[in-house]
Amino acid sequence: MESHLEDIDFVMAAEEERKLRHDVMAHVHTFAHCCPTAAPIIHLGATSCYVGDNTDLIMLCDGFHILLPKLARVIDRLANFAEKYADMPTLGFTHYQPAQLTTVGKRACLWLQDLVMDIRNLQRARDDLRFRGVKGTTGTQASFLQLFQGDHDKVEELDRKVTEMAGFKKSYLVTGQTYSRKVDIDSLCVLASLGATLHKICTDIRLLANLKEIEEPFEKEQIGSSAMPYKRNPMRAERCCSLARHLMALVSDPLHTLSVQWLERTLDDSANRRISLPESFLTADIILSTMQNITEGLVVYPKVIERHIRHELPFMATENIIMAMVKAGGNRQDCHEKIRVLSQQAAAVVKQEGGDNDLLARVQADPYFAPILGQLDALLDPKTFIGRAPQQVTRFLSEEVRPVIEPYKSKMDVKIELEL
Repeated sequence: MESHLEDIDFVMAAEEERKLRHDVMAHVHTFAHCCPTAAPIIHLGATSCYVGDNTDLIMLCDGFHILLPKLARVIDRLANFAEKYADMPTLGFTHYQPAQLTTVGKRACLWLQDLVMDIRNLQRARDDLRFRGVKGTTGTQASFLQLFQGDHDKVEELDRKVTEMAGFKKSYLVTGQTYSRKVDIDSLCVLASLGATLHKICTDIRLLANLKEIEEPFEKEQIGSSAMPYKRNPMRAERCCSLARHLMALVSDPLHTLSVQWLERTLDDSANRRISLPESFLTADIILSTMQNITEGLVVYPKVIERHIRHELPFMATENIIMAMVKAGGNRQDCHEKIRVLSQQAAAVVKQEGGDNDLLARVQADPYFAPILGQLDALLDPKTFIGRAPQQVTRFLSEEVRPVIEPYKSKMDVKIELEL
């Protein structure tokens, strides 16, 4: 048997399966044909799920091992981006309406925080995986107890040895014919959660692309639209969103599968799992590859960001102006009314006439504000409106982000050539 492990006649196996309508037995017969001396004992005491379920658990573990370095690279690229733009002021948005300023790097840290949670979730799901091991047809190990003539210690030793040979530290102590399908839920839940994170990040990039503040990479000869040559559609981010929705939807399959597993098992899980399990990992894989491509080539347009700040900052600075006037001897209520009237007039110019925000010019022209005219530039410096955002970025990257990707340091230099 050992000398024929790689000697697999797939043509014969396919023919056997057409005849027997059973995938595992088809390979049992094919293996027996390769090594006829062992034919009488191949699969003795085992069940199809001994083969299939244990293999699935190996593949789930391997899948996480493949995804984790890819996720770590996306986190690394975004961390570099956040560090570079840690103190660049940008207009914040709540309800997609202009709000107080933040920084480009701080916003990227919001994305990173979710990704850091995701990498921890994937690690935990991988580490929680156990082997089904040697359990028999209904999980009682009865057939193996018979093989070892009632020696319970030998049954447990076999279970332990097979588990270790498969690369697992532990096996599930109790199973039915299958390992609990809740394991599949756990695995696909963390992938669906990752999908939600990536969808949110790519949606933000698409919104920022509309504002012309940040764009995904765009190739020299890339065409954005067949009809509108000037367009630079964020198609990579759109693709990630599209695939992420599929990834999020796939978790419903194991949820339903677990709920209808009758007693020790029923077979209506098999065809579904052959689709949902590999598709989830494959979908997560290509999204992460695309995300690496995006995060390695994000383009920032500082002048556009500055222009958007200039349009909104005068309104945001009104409280600063009031405080400066009071310090100069003014009355808070009188100043508030002056600012309110001027703000409404400036807003009318912006909204009704389509003009620029001229609140600052109105303040400068009003003799009431003469005592603080020399302070206006300082009061309107965008860097005075970002609070501790740069310090938050520095600490977050140092304490939360860099440590979690340190185990994947040796795999950080892998480049992605995205075939479109």
